[in-house]
Amino acid sequence: MLTDEFRYKILKLVSDNPEISQRELARQLGISLGRANYCLKALIDKGILKASNFRNNNNKLAYMYLLTPDGVELKARITVQYLKWKLREYETLQAEIEELRREAAMLDRVTPTCVRGKSTLSLIPLPMLFGITPR
Repeated sequence: MLTDEFRYKILKLVSDNPEISQRELARQLGISLGRANYCLKALIDKGILKASNFRNNNNKLAYMYLLTPDGVELKARITVQYLKWKLREYETLQAEIEELRREAAMLDRVTPTCVRGKSTLSLIPLPMLFGITPR
C-alpha cells in the first residue's frame, strides 16, 4: 500500500533528484528495492510520474523520473497534508513533554529516604503512586 507519507517522500526525492536510482530511493526510504519498484510503478501507472531512459556516467541505461503536471499538483497537495500531520504530531509531543516535565518537577521535590538500605519514597501521596494527579 502506498501511503501519503511514502508518496510525499518519493515525490520529494524524485523532484530533488530525477536521476535517482531505485536502489538509492529504497535506501533513503528505508524500504526494500522491490517495494521501491512497486511504488514507482504505481505512481507511473497513475500518471503522477513519467520515466525516461538516459545513459548515466558508466554508460549504462538508467531511468530519469519526472513529475507530470498531475504529479506536481499532487505533490503540492500532499505536502500541505504532510505538514499538517507533522504539526499535529509536534503538538502532541509538546504536550507529552510538558506533562513529563511537570511529573519530573513533582518527583524532584520528593527526596528518597533510606530505611535499612532500602529506598522508599515515603513523601509521595498514595494517589500519585497510581498515576492520579491533583487538579
